[in-house]
Amino acid sequence: MRYKLAPDIKKKIRQLVKSLNLTHVKAKNVHCIRSYDAKTRAYARIWGMAKLFKEVVGIEPHYIIEVNAKRFDKLSEREQIKTLIHELMHIPKTFSGALLSHRSRYHKINDREIEKIMQALK
Repeated sequence: MRYKLAPDIKKKIRQLVKSLNLTHVKAKNVHCIRSYDAKTRAYARIWGMAKLFKEVVGIEPHYIIEVNAKRFDKLSEREQIKTLIHELMHIPKTFSGALLSHRSRYHKINDREIEKIMQALK
């Protein structure tokens, strides 16, 4: 599998963080890549950096948002934004390097919740 930095995605992430007032997301610590020849069916994935790196090495938490070029690039602009919002929703308020699951007692990451956020963008 090949990866390339995705400055276009990074720009969209920065705009979303600002537009949605996601004050807990440190946009400078969210990196974006585009993967080629990926075997996954996912349009995008998010990778967190384990708390262990912070405690042992002293590196502050970072996230990587990977978009699957073969699938993501075919989406409409609206669907791309929804996909990126979905990935941002996995980042906890603590920005600890951990990832939130799709469902818990206190939150849900699903199309209905993403549509609510999309309405706030308008």
